[in-house]
Amino acid sequence: MFFVRTESFQQFLRYYPVISAIIAIHIILFLGVNVSEELRLLLRGVNVYITEAGEYWRLITPIFVHIGLMHFIFNSFSLILFGPALEVMLGKTKFILAYLTTGILANVATLFLAGPWYAHVGASGAIFGLFGIYLYLLFMRPELLDANSRQIIVLIVIFALLMTFLRTGINIYAHIFGLLAGLAMGPLLFTHFKR
Repeated sequence: MFFVRTESFQQFLRYYPVISAIIAIHIILFLGVNVSEELRLLLRGVNVYITEAGEYWRLITPIFVHIGLMHFIFNSFSLILFGPALEVMLGKTKFILAYLTTGILANVATLFLAGPWYAHVGASGAIFGLFGIYLYLLFMRPELLDANSRQIIVLIVIFALLMTFLRTGINIYAHIFGLLAGLAMGPLLFTHFKR
């Protein structure tokens, strides 16, 4: 089953170097932005700073920044659970491309759809991008998933979408457009993939 983690810590680092690196960045930046308000202000996505001041790094940096402890834990844990299978299937380069592209597209959607002073942080857009890739596999390449994993994907996506609309303080645009970006990238990522 795709989403059961049985590796030791050392094995996880060896088998999934990209996810391990992303989690390390999460930890470093979580500590950094909670110690330095200046760093927090510099790295979060703020639409008006992107459009008026040309601070385009703010389309990327929010993917790795978390301020609240539960936000940090939830997104990092989601990546640890759902990222490894895709890192193995896609390889390091394609996984990085998929993760960054879906996260950036989620932030671009936020830029165009949210207000000018809307501010946001978090890996949710990229994580929903992974969910979108799994949905593509579920509908178009089901032979690449075992039956248990297919059921888990359906349940997780339904739960994640429900929480998107039921909880406050959620960047709805990033969640929805991250998911759609992952769905759209699926054919590009798995065109020549064979198992």
